[in-house]
Order: sequence, then C-alpha cells, then structure tokens
Amino acid sequence: MDERTRQQLIDQHREAIQNLESPPATESQGETSWPPDRFYLLWHIVVGMALGGAGSLVSLVANIVGAPLFGRHPMELIRVFLTFPMGERALNVEQGFVLMVGCVLFLATGAVFGVLIHLVLSVYFREAATGRRFVVATVIGLALWVINFYLILSWLQPLLLGGNWVVQMIPPWVGALTHLAFAWTVAAGQVLGRFEPQKSTHA
Repeated sequence: MDERTRQQLIDQHREAIQNLESPPATESQGETSWPPDRFYLLWHIVVGMALGGAGSLVSLVANIVGAPLFGRHPMELIRVFLTFPMGERALNVEQGFVLMVGCVLFLATGAVFGVLIHLVLSVYFREAATGRRFVVATVIGLALWVINFYLILSWLQPLLLGGNWVVQMIPPWVGALTHLAFAWTVAAGQVLGRFEPQKSTHA
C-alpha cells in the first residue's frame, strides 16, 4: 500500500469517527436546554401575571386606606368596578361574598394587563435605565386609564347596563393614581422577574 492510499484511508476513518461522536442534526435540534437560550415567552407571561396581580393588590390597598379619608366606603373601588357586570345594584353591596369575588376579578384583570406592561418593558426596553423604564411604565399606566375609562367604558357600560358609573363615580385623579400605582409596581417588580437567557457553550 502506497503512502497516498494509506493517508486517504486514515482520513476517511478519522472523518467516520468524528461523525459518530457528533449527534445527528435532527437530534440536536430537537433537544431543549434549561434555562432556554432565547426569548422565553411562557416565563414572561407567568411573571407578568404575577407582577400584574401584585400591582393590582397595591392599587386596591391604597384605595382601601384612602377612601375613608374622603368619606367613602373602603371597598368603593370594588363596588364601582362591579357595576360593569352587575349594574347599579353593586353600589349597595356592603360586605360578603360579592365583594370578595370583585376583589378576585380586580386582581385577575390586573394580572392580564401586567403581562402587557411586562412584555413591553422586557422586549423593547430591556437594556434601558431604571428611570426610563419607569417613564415608560407611567405612559402605559396613564394610557390604560384613558383607554379603559374614556374610550371603552364611557360608551360600553351605558350601552349594556344603562349607566356610566365607572367614569362618573371615580374621580379622574383617583383613576390616574390607581393605574400609576399598578404600572409602577410592575416596573419595580421586574428587578426580581428579569429573565437572562443562558449563554451557549458550543462553538
């Protein structure tokens, strides 16, 4: 066997060994790593819901504490909130199961909007400074207030229930501060809910 043939056989065997050591392309593509090495949507949805629920809780507690200072029922916000499904009779609810359900619905609504704010901050302002992120959260919070109150509920509640209690009974400054407390809580909570994709160790 001449030297050239011998070298060709060595190269062929070496290539075959390398192919055996490397996993098939379909197998490596099907593998999932943890933590994920790219944008992880499910993580952001779960964290956004948690932060949104926390933001709603902060807003609710602030209203419960502040309402009596202005001669209002501590659960005034929830009673007005419940006028959307229940109509005017929700304003006469003093305590009990109905108010508890209202609190749960209020927190659930905040959880949904929390996903929105968290995704916007995570996708478009991931590397932004803390101050800028709070400015963005402020804009989103005020936008949600204007859209919810004046672009949706102002005509939808009268159309469905014959009254406009949400817009008429919640002073603008209360509505704005409630939404701001919510948005700021979500922005602050992102310090704990920030997802860092792992760096790939493969060449």
